[in-house]
Amino acid sequence: MQNRKHNAALTPHAKELRKSMTKQERHLWYDFLRTYPLRVLRQKIIGQYIADFYCAKAKLVIELDGSQHNTEEGLQYDSEREQAMRAFGIETIRYANSDIDNYFDAVCNDIDEHIRNRVR
Repeated sequence: MQNRKHNAALTPHAKELRKSMTKQERHLWYDFLRTYPLRVLRQKIIGQYIADFYCAKAKLVIELDGSQHNTEEGLQYDSEREQAMRAFGIETIRYANSDIDNYFDAVCNDIDEHIRNRVR
């Protein structure tokens, strides 16, 4: 099993990602996740990866995907990353940026449902 310990070498990059969130990440963070009843972290380092959002209580990673995730390399990387998360007992859910733009309320409801199902 991989080491889930915080990878300090990634801290500067995680901080930079927090400062330069995409429009969709900012929308999801400021308009839903920041005030969610359970703590959700932005740009959380887990092993050798940085998750867009992470709810530790639910062991749930929330990823927002731009077009780079639709390339062969992007799909391969995402697959490896999700496998690593599963090894830690963490589920990953993904949404396209267009889902945030066009179906924000539905995405928020889906995230809430995933969290509730995982903390039962």
